[in-house]
Amino acid sequence: MRKNYFITFLFSLFSVLAFAQVTITPSTFNVTDQITITVNLAQITCNGIPTSTTKVYAHAGIGNDTDEYGFSVVGNWGQDNGVGLMTNNGNGIWSLTITPSTYFNLNATQQANATKLGLVFRNANGSQEMKLPATGGGCGNFVFNVGTFQVNLTAPQNNSTTILNSGGNLLVSATNTGGNSSYVLKANGTTINTNASTANYSYTHTNITSNQTYQLEITQGSSTITRNFSAIVNPGTISQAIPAGLEDGINYNSSDPTKATLKLNAPGKDFVYVAGSFNNWQPDASYAMRRDPSTNIFWLELTGLTPGQNYTYQYWVVDQTPVANSPVLVKTADMYSTLVLSQFDDPWIPATSYPNMPAFPEGQQREVTVLQTGQQPFNWSNATTNFVKPNKDNLIIYEVLIRDFDANRNYQDLINRIDYFKNLKINAIQLMPIMEFEGNESWGYNTSFHMALDKFYGTSDKFKEFVDLCHQNGIAVILDLALNHAFGRNPGLRMWMNDPDGDGWGPPSIDNPYFNTVARHSYSVGEDFNHQSELTKYYTRRVIKHWIEEYKIDGFRWDLTKGFTQNCTGADEGCTNAYQADRVAVLKEYADYSWTLDPNHYVIFEHLGSDNEEQQWANYRLNEGKGIMMWGELWDPYKQLISGNSVNADINRVGHVSRGFQGKRLIGYPESHDKDRIIYEAVTFGNGGGTAPVNGNLNNAINRMKAIAATNILVPGPKMVWHFASLGMGDSIWTCSNGTINSSYDAIPGDCKLDTKPQPQWTQNWLADPLRNSVYNTYAKLNALKTSQPVFNGEYSISPNGNNIRQRIYIFDNSLPASQLKNVVVLANFSVANQNITPDFPYTGIWYDLMTETPLNVTSTTAQITLGPGEFKVYGNQLVTLNADDFELADDFEIYPNPATTSFSLNVSANRVEVYSLTGQLVKSFTASFSENHLFDVSELNSGIYMVKVSDTYNREKVMKLIKN
Repeated sequence: MRKNYFITFLFSLFSVLAFAQVTITPSTFNVTDQITITVNLAQITCNGIPTSTTKVYAHAGIGNDTDEYGFSVVGNWGQDNGVGLMTNNGNGIWSLTITPSTYFNLNATQQANATKLGLVFRNANGSQEMKLPATGGGCGNFVFNVGTFQVNLTAPQNNSTTILNSGGNLLVSATNTGGNSSYVLKANGTTINTNASTANYSYTHTNITSNQTYQLEITQGSSTITRNFSAIVNPGTISQAIPAGLEDGINYNSSDPTKATLKLNAPGKDFVYVAGSFNNWQPDASYAMRRDPSTNIFWLELTGLTPGQNYTYQYWVVDQTPVANSPVLVKTADMYSTLVLSQFDDPWIPATSYPNMPAFPEGQQREVTVLQTGQQPFNWSNATTNFVKPNKDNLIIYEVLIRDFDANRNYQDLINRIDYFKNLKINAIQLMPIMEFEGNESWGYNTSFHMALDKFYGTSDKFKEFVDLCHQNGIAVILDLALNHAFGRNPGLRMWMNDPDGDGWGPPSIDNPYFNTVARHSYSVGEDFNHQSELTKYYTRRVIKHWIEEYKIDGFRWDLTKGFTQNCTGADEGCTNAYQADRVAVLKEYADYSWTLDPNHYVIFEHLGSDNEEQQWANYRLNEGKGIMMWGELWDPYKQLISGNSVNADINRVGHVSRGFQGKRLIGYPESHDKDRIIYEAVTFGNGGGTAPVNGNLNNAINRMKAIAATNILVPGPKMVWHFASLGMGDSIWTCSNGTINSSYDAIPGDCKLDTKPQPQWTQNWLADPLRNSVYNTYAKLNALKTSQPVFNGEYSISPNGNNIRQRIYIFDNSLPASQLKNVVVLANFSVANQNITPDFPYTGIWYDLMTETPLNVTSTTAQITLGPGEFKVYGNQLVTLNADDFELADDFEIYPNPATTSFSLNVSANRVEVYSLTGQLVKSFTASFSENHLFDVSELNSGIYMVKVSDTYNREKVMKLIKN
């Protein structure tokens, strides 16, 4: 079972024996009894499974009152493998008969302690599910009591906390089934009352002056049930001036590693305790936070700490008169945590990714913060200390989702593949969010703690190692930053939360100083930050500072900047997409702050909005060499081009001039994580005609990625490559983790957009595949041209030849001398048949194909050039030689297909190709400048084995075997 179904949606888990649409027979049962679970699909709310479905699976977990899924879980979400398959009784009614002790393979201890059975139902592929409608809204799990012996704690509630004034009293009362039982009440581990034989227990603990943790143990025969609750004593206001210079969160004492000071800004809260491993999670009055009389900010100095030891802590925040539906007590980690432990996620993080992870404190609930004094600083190399960021004008960014990059899904995978990035000649890597997010396998935009690394990808030092290695290879590191919103575990949300169910989940309350109660824009995810709030602005600045100073991050890509306004509503998309002065101003503030820390910091906005608003950022402080880079998505036109279609295929807006930007601050790109792969679009929906159709023809579609790259990368200004586009990745964004495809457009509700993807790029060794390798090498050469030749920082014009299917891009810098490359003409044929293209060279003379180094004598600037389907050319006024030492091919020379029938191709450009018999006789030779994928005709040769000698354009040679059928 996917653990999220027993964790993320813990809305309202009722301890009852039957629900309207799910029943268990018999209604009371022991773990060793045979039971029948029956579900009626007539339920409408929280049910996406139609009564006509052909299969229903039960996902079941068993545990105790604290952790109802913890002992064992049975089910494999999305797999139609019979595990949990129910029996069809007709009319939408399904049943499953089990004996819990054997079904869940429980040991004797688990059998004795099992008290809860949780259930969720789904269809065969997991795209539809049925859950329990919760009383406060949302959907939860069906949870049933296990055991004929049951206890009802009537006062206080199980797992509750009661707030008392010093000297107050607490009534404890409970009843049980099955006759008299023995009751033992413990407070802070000491027995304070017993009753050996009763079915109606009652006791009042009087004159309580310190915080208490209670356990009420009820025994009947050999069965014992424990109920837990607590009481917190109001320590009163402890007024004391806060030391100067403290920041919110942890403040380490640089001169005394036995001390650390915590600072918490919690407007409207009455008192706060700090509970942690340093006080055995039982804070007394000495751990009540002091309140600064001038600011009402809470703070506390911790002393007696052991340097280098990991401590964990939470804030216990109390508001004795909360707004409606808000909790009196919230136990929360620090909003400014740099390392967070989670009971929800950590058990599933491999030790190979995060060795020696600090243990989550036993008996605690919700996230905890890790504190460690005396930490040793990371030993950054001179490459990072002296790193000079690549020029914004020719930045080539490689966007990566670590989860889907390689098998281990961690930073070490990126480190191991550094040559893959280096040989591709990109000069920046942009990581999708790596800040602590909910769950483990995620895109990362469901961020909860913006200053903490998500441990699923690895340790802090391992990430620093990756950043340092990138800098050693001339590659900048950019982080995707999701500060439009946060998700339900964020302390700034939880401390001011609307929680009518009392389960610790809910939207912001009306007094929340960080978040809007409803989103003020139409693209809401999670909970919407109010970026006019001074607390939110402070939090944002702290996040910026942390990643720049602690991790030497070179830039941020700000996600969903349209959400940084307070002027709109969720229903008003027109307002959201219109110019909003408040977000223009606040985002400039954040850029300014970044530049105070790092004058050359990359600031990138994913706004995708109106030109007049984006101009405010792109042109901002441009005369100082700054200016904010804007995402420029051109998925639709590039998708049309690779598909062999000319309609809606205008790529003019790939360049900054089309947007009214005064400088090159547009990151034009054909693909990103948000859109489907254009190869998939071409193969699925593309042009199926002509001599080289793309519909249904993956190889033809892959080959066309080279022309896509040429018409994108070489246009002046920064560009972006979505990971594995440079290897011809064509897997749909809707690909499920099991390899099937299910999109939101399908008839079946639900989709696999966010699913973890299969990784054929490594398991199938795409770098060794001649076609994919040729795409990779084309990207690499284009990137090398872009980053090494000043002309590509010049001016440009995009003027399709007749229609968009024939693209012409002219790039020039007339300030360069004639002895340099100063004029470039890019031609591309996106038709599925040959096309004649008028090159419109700016002048006659000798030009050079920059990809093959072949000269071209231009006697007429308008003489047409014939290009095959999907073919492109890059012509320059001067020959540019990329030294073999600087430009290494990703893999060795390859012949394909091999065996060959009538012809073969090479994955490299070549000057001479010779075919020899096994006796050493030269039987065929080809001498010219041949591009990659050129067809070498060997149809007249007899069947047999031959040796092929290749000399490439760098004068390297290799001899390979060819089998001729």
